[in-house]
Amino acid sequence: MDEKNKEFIISRKFDVSRDFMFKVWTNPEHMQRWWGPKGFKVTYSRMDFRPGGSYHYCMRSPDGNDMWGKFVYREIVKPERIVFVNSFSDEKGGLTRHPMSPGWPLEMLSTISFAGHLGKTTVTVHWTPLNATEEERRTFEEGFGSMEKGWGGTMDQLTEYLANA
Repeated sequence: MDEKNKEFIISRKFDVSRDFMFKVWTNPEHMQRWWGPKGFKVTYSRMDFRPGGSYHYCMRSPDGNDMWGKFVYREIVKPERIVFVNSFSDEKGGLTRHPMSPGWPLEMLSTISFAGHLGKTTVTVHWTPLNATEEERRTFEEGFGSMEKGWGGTMDQLTEYLANA
């Protein structure tokens, strides 16, 4: 991949089958219980899981602020991968800028892959800006440390959820 198109990649192995892991990523009731950075709670979770469909959600931060987000599904290959465009949104599902980082890319291409082996599943996230300006790409690349914490916290919440599911 050339320097201009760096992507963020994070991977984690979980003690569940690939089929169950796929279900946990594709069912709004499951998503509501683990999605988001550590300490965030999903308070709204609506999903139309099909290519062209969307997942619209609201996360409440530990300090009580609400952040809306949206996925628009591009590709679904059960139980191998999900590809979607991820963005911040408003309550009605319209595209908005990152509430704390105006230079953040408006849209992110997200590829989530699920590799099963001996009853365990490795989830790998590939994240890259979509149709980004130079400034948005720079903001994205400067944010890798923060993304490591955010996605790492999301994976931690998923681990905790799966331990009790």
